[in-house]
This record gives sequence, structure tokens and C-alpha cells, in this order.
Amino acid sequence: MPLLRGKKPAVTARSKMPKLSENQEEGPQVKRSSSPPHGAPKKRTAFIDITNAHKVQISLPGRKKEAAKKQVKKTSAPSVSTKNHDNLTKSSSESSEGSPAERETSDAEEEEAAAPVEELVAAAPPAVCQVPARHQKQQMPAEFDVDAENAGDCYMCPEYAKDIFDYLKQREETFVLCNYMPVQPSLNPEMRAILIDWLVEVQENFELYHETLYLAVKMTDHYLAKTPVHRELLQLLGSTTMLIASKFEECSPPCVDDFLYICDDAYKREEIISMEANILQTLSFDINIPIPYRFLRRYAKCVSAGMDTLTLARFFCEMSLMEVALVSVRGSLLASACLLLALVTRDLGGWSPILEYHSGYQVLDVAPVVRNLREMLSAPPDDKLKAIRNKYSHKVFFEVASLPLVSGDMLEEVLSQ
Repeated sequence: MPLLRGKKPAVTARSKMPKLSENQEEGPQVKRSSSPPHGAPKKRTAFIDITNAHKVQISLPGRKKEAAKKQVKKTSAPSVSTKNHDNLTKSSSESSEGSPAERETSDAEEEEAAAPVEELVAAAPPAVCQVPARHQKQQMPAEFDVDAENAGDCYMCPEYAKDIFDYLKQREETFVLCNYMPVQPSLNPEMRAILIDWLVEVQENFELYHETLYLAVKMTDHYLAKTPVHRELLQLLGSTTMLIASKFEECSPPCVDDFLYICDDAYKREEIISMEANILQTLSFDINIPIPYRFLRRYAKCVSAGMDTLTLARFFCEMSLMEVALVSVRGSLLASACLLLALVTRDLGGWSPILEYHSGYQVLDVAPVVRNLREMLSAPPDDKLKAIRNKYSHKVFFEVASLPLVSGDMLEEVLSQ
């Protein structure tokens, strides 16, 4: 039975009582006097006692040079403490002897003497801090600024939204994969496709985010690229990566018992926890892997694509998860290809300059992936792998799975432009 969260062991009254020494006896407590005992130090403030504050020297970084200069310029003049003492004695005697009118006159003279210094300080130009050229942000052309409409929305991060996706695109270089099936003696592409088809059902049953599904698949591929896994542990691997991705993406992730239940109790709690630790250690705890789903939503915003067009591109992108040949394709490039194929299918044009600006890809870069996607989608569907097609055949997803695929001639005409 899992431990209940938020509950602490009850504390008995005996544990709260202070321990008495051998010479102490229980009895009525006597109020202690506020005066300290003989010979004890007096109470002090939090930092220093104000009575001996003049003895404490506080060194500030900005005043080290000034202190050094003062030490160099030593003359036969009396010390600062002597001057201050004389000035204090003189001012006290003058204030006691002089009239209020005389004191006002002397104050006015002091203000006039200090006025030129204040004027010079006010007239001095402020120091201008010049930002180095490598840190200066490049100005975005107005026709490519897709975040201008969200200028007042802090949740959309309009000031640095493009910087975020540029960083994710650079981070993709750290997570480049290749076809790892040759190093998996007991696995094949069909087994991997069955696993991902099952993960799609898990994502639907638990109503998880699509980001959770994509991240789980990415972690599965990266783990399989480094560690051989027996076929009997493949489902354990998939459910554990979905558990880790849920903790990373979801506000209320499912617990371990939920994943044990969907596995039909084929594994034990200790096994899934051990697999979780093994996956994180193998991936060096670096699981913030850029996924194509985030790039897809960003690029669809650049062309103001409708929800039906975005859903069609999402269907293409989700179908690509089961194709092992597309594992090595970077997420940003895969998202670009899925969006371009959706735009051509909807007869909404091809690759535009704004997409080229924000994605960094040209048509020649996207064209090979688009052809691979169309070849994958044109293949006869497998009766064992129906989760994604059934999911996108629903009215909620505009029934995009039932749309006819664009012809090869029309696609080549767009790609050749």
C-alpha cells in the first residue's frame, strides 16, 4: 500500500517535553529578570552593537581604491578623528552662543558654497553602457514578426519567443539519433511500432498532453540507442518513459500504480522504479529533448494556419513516430515537412519566406522528408496499428485521417518551386 502523503507521525506529549537534568526538579517556572547576570555580556543587535559601531570598519568593494589613495596622501595635518572632534566642539560652542538668525545665515552660506558642486554633478552626462555587438539582438523584419500581436501577453513571451525556438533548434544537435536496430538483437521495427501504438492509447486513456507522448518516444529511442533491451522488457521501457515524461510535462501526472495497472500487472513496482533510475542514469538526466510537436505549433502560427490544417499536420507528425527510418530526422525539420505536406493537401500554398525565416530551412532541405512522409502514408495500413488513425478519425480532430492524400505530381510541383 503506498504511503499517504502530507501526513507526519504523531508527536506525543512526552516527546515535546524538555529533558530535565539530574539537578533539576519539576516545579512552577520562575520568570527570569531582564537584567543579565553578573559578568555576562550585554544583549547585542543582529549585526553590531550601536555603542561600538565606530570601532567597526566595513570594507566595501568600491571604496578600496579611495582608501588606498587616502593612505598615500598622508601629510602633517591632524588626523580625521581629531578634526572631527575639534569641529564638533566648535559647532557645539557656536550653536550654544550664537542666535537663531546667525545660525540661519551660516546655513545659507554653506548651501551657496555647495551649490556649484551639485550643479556640476547634475550637468555631468550619464555613463552610457554599450552592449557588445555579439550580444546585441538582431532586429526582426516587421513582416516576419508573428509575435507582435501578443505584445501585451506575458504568457506568450513575445519579446524572446523566437530566441526560445532558436535555442531549441541549436539544442537538437545534442540529440542526433541514428538507426539503432542493428544493436538490438531481440527487437525489430515492427515491435517498436507496436509499442508506440500502445503508448498512443495510454496517452488517450490518461488524457495526457501530446508533448508527453512525443517526449516518451524520444526517451525510448535514446535509451534503445545506448542499451540493448530484451523484447519482454520493451513494454516496461515504454511505460516507464511515459511515467518520466508525465512528471516532466504534466501538472498532475499518473502515479506508478496507474502504469502498473495498464501493464496488466505484468511488472512489479520495484521493477518500474528500477527501470526509471536506469533510464535517467543512461540519459545522464538530460531529458529536455526538443520534440517536433513544439516546432509544429510554432511554424503553424507563422502562417496563421487554421486548427484543421494544424490537426492534419499533427496527424502526419504522429504517424511518423512509428517509422524507424525517421528517427534520425531532427524535430524541427520533421515538423517543417509535416506542415508543408498539410499545406499542400489543403491547397494553401507551399513553403513561404516567413517559414524559411523562422525555421531556417529552405524547400530543398524539407523536400526529402516530405517525400518520405508521403510514401509512409500511402502504404496500406496495418490492421494491428490502428490507434493513431482511429484517434484522428474522430470529429474532435476534424476526421483528418480520412482525407485523401495529395497526389505525387502536385507535391513535386510545389517542391520544385
